[in-house]
Amino acid sequence: MKKVLVLGGSRYFGRGVVERLRDDGLDVTVLNRGSTPAPSGVAHLIADRDDEGGLKTALGSRSFDVVLDQVCYTPVQAAIARRVIRADRYVMTSTIEVYDQIRTDAPMTESLVTPSTAEFGLPWHDGDFLEAHYGEGKRQAEAVFAAGDVPFASARAAHVLGGDDFTGRLRHYVERLDAGDAVDVHARPRPTTFIHEREIADFLAWATEADFTGAVNAGSHGELSATDLAGSVVAEPRFRVVERDASPYSFDRYAVLDTSRATGLGFSFSTTTDWLGEAIEEIRKAL
Repeated sequence: MKKVLVLGGSRYFGRGVVERLRDDGLDVTVLNRGSTPAPSGVAHLIADRDDEGGLKTALGSRSFDVVLDQVCYTPVQAAIARRVIRADRYVMTSTIEVYDQIRTDAPMTESLVTPSTAEFGLPWHDGDFLEAHYGEGKRQAEAVFAAGDVPFASARAAHVLGGDDFTGRLRHYVERLDAGDAVDVHARPRPTTFIHEREIADFLAWATEADFTGAVNAGSHGELSATDLAGSVVAEPRFRVVERDASPYSFDRYAVLDTSRATGLGFSFSTTTDWLGEAIEEIRKAL
């Protein structure tokens, strides 16, 4: 039986991944800080991944066939994991935001970003700095793992939507537009890629059980701009054009993922319009 360690996996689609791996018959261990219990039927270790000594103590002599790292945001965290965790393969949940410096009018392929450097002296422990440098933190974390001896894969996830989204970004649209208020957009909002919380959980479980290495993009088919998203919420949305502090998912650059590598490896994605209406209604019911 394949032994899997999941770092994080306590809420949102991370919990769904753990449940899928468990139901597929894998021997799953969840490691997190203990604020939320792990799903039933899996082992649970409590540690702060930023505390190298505590992480060593929690893991003891355990080794794993594969690690799924759901909560790696910095090169410092990646370096600690490389030093402490014993595994035959490492999978990191990354993000579409690793492409935030790319300017293109074509869907973004994985080869556009091949991280190679890490700056450990930056204030990665500072929450405000980390939030402002989210894409850079993920890029540098990828670089640390890619430089190691363990086979490594990074799943670059599109923007995740669903009724359980704790970020409030889709709720921002539903609340404002249902109240007749405007959403703030760029003068020319460009499209991006989305994925449903269930589908990204399916994808990450599949990626964990596979054996490929390298970066792979994950997103539903069908690009949407902020104005398209708003039009899915109400028939006649209102907009206010701004230069700064636009609503979530309003981009002034083309930010669409090319998912052909994942398709070639055997994963079939849905189309965004297949599930977007359901996600919007789930948000409405929760308000």
